[in-house]
Amino acid sequence: MCTVCTKQCKTKVGLDVHWARHGKGKRYSCTQCEKHFAKHRLLTKHMNVHSDRYKCSECGKCFQSTHDLVHHSRVHNTEKPYKCHLCDEAFNVSERLDNHIRIHMGEKAYKCALCDKAFSHLGHLSIHMRFHTGDRPYKCSLCDKVFVSSGNLRNHKRTHTGDRPYKCSLCDKAFARSETLDNHMRSHTGDKPYKCSLCDKAFSRSGILNIHMRTHTGDKPHKCSLCDKVFSRSGILNIHMRTHTGDKPYKCSLCDKVFLTSGILNIHMRTHTGDKPYKCSLCDKAFRQSGNLIAHRRVHTRKATDHQKF
Repeated sequence: MCTVCTKQCKTKVGLDVHWARHGKGKRYSCTQCEKHFAKHRLLTKHMNVHSDRYKCSECGKCFQSTHDLVHHSRVHNTEKPYKCHLCDEAFNVSERLDNHIRIHMGEKAYKCALCDKAFSHLGHLSIHMRFHTGDRPYKCSLCDKVFVSSGNLRNHKRTHTGDRPYKCSLCDKAFARSETLDNHMRSHTGDKPYKCSLCDKAFSRSGILNIHMRTHTGDKPHKCSLCDKVFSRSGILNIHMRTHTGDKPYKCSLCDKVFLTSGILNIHMRTHTGDKPYKCSLCDKAFRQSGNLIAHRRVHTRKATDHQKF
């Protein structure tokens, strides 16, 4: 039995091969990055990612094989031939479909030996283990940040380069990550595949569903380290922390005012542009903020009530 994920193997050779997937006995090291391999042929194949042999012409990413490059190209042309038979989701590679099916089945075969978390495939477990060990092997060559996975590093590098290789085929928007493009496409299709099991609401992203579930459970896992306040979302905690630090990172480009959040800055910018996007449907008045429109509508409501009295 494997001591990392408790998988049963019939033979010692089978166990040795399985252990290699966890990083045991990886004798062949890449000289260009920190990856290690159990077999020399796997290292030879991996070295292609450091060359231009299988390079994507759209985003410049390099791959181990033609097979991997062909699968990746579907990210750019939005081709998703692998369809789930249990829901409307579709994927550009078969492995992602396999992982998705495990979510439907509730199958999480890869269990962490240090906590009670379990995962539907080995790669996620490997990345998770680094949160226990503190290992962050992927270093940015342009700043001092380090990451637990190569994917996180690749996405981070685009904050330096400004590269947005994933383009929407229905509008002019482009994104740094394929997952963000997938989420954006649902704004065109209206697809909301993530359904709440406790009410009739549905969401375009699993993360938004997870946040919504806290309205049912009352869970507020994000605690302020400086006071006793707790929050349901990490983003709200981050904004709250600025009330302690006094940080106001959002600066107006037209005057010297600074703001706590991007939303408040956007409202302020309308004082410069004169934009009033919130229009009353009952008269010709318009407002800079939605709250002002709501307050204004009460004027119409009161007038209607007074008219009925007389």
